[in-house]
Amino acid sequence: MSNRTISWAAALRELKADRAARSPIREERLRTNAGSRGAPALAMSVWRGRSGRRYVVVVQPLNAPDLVAEQAAVTLAVARDEHGQASIVAARACEAGDPSFLGWLAACAGLGARELHTYRLAETQSERAGIAADRGGPTADSAARTA
Repeated sequence: MSNRTISWAAALRELKADRAARSPIREERLRTNAGSRGAPALAMSVWRGRSGRRYVVVVQPLNAPDLVAEQAAVTLAVARDEHGQASIVAARACEAGDPSFLGWLAACAGLGARELHTYRLAETQSERAGIAADRGGPTADSAARTA
């Protein structure tokens, strides 16, 4: 047993400083196991929004087939730096069969996005728009205008 004493006030200050230093919008990576019968693991991650809510997303490469062809989703175009730190290039609340999705995708690729992070648990269009805003990043329109 150690005779060290802990300064709880100092420890709490450090925790608060750490929380303040981190971006409120950030990725928290998940580890997943291989599926049953040897299927490859589904790449997943978690994004924490400005509100503090966590959103579990499926991670796919940017060149994946049209992800919103059949189901609505909130989609994040994500870039990674040399240390693997993710940053949101743009966020979009997509409806099923969104005709301008591929144009938005091309604009995001021009801005450095290499991954798509997709959240499919929002049921209504207004809920998807709110989640896209909570996750931050530019809107779909600003990404398309920039590229």
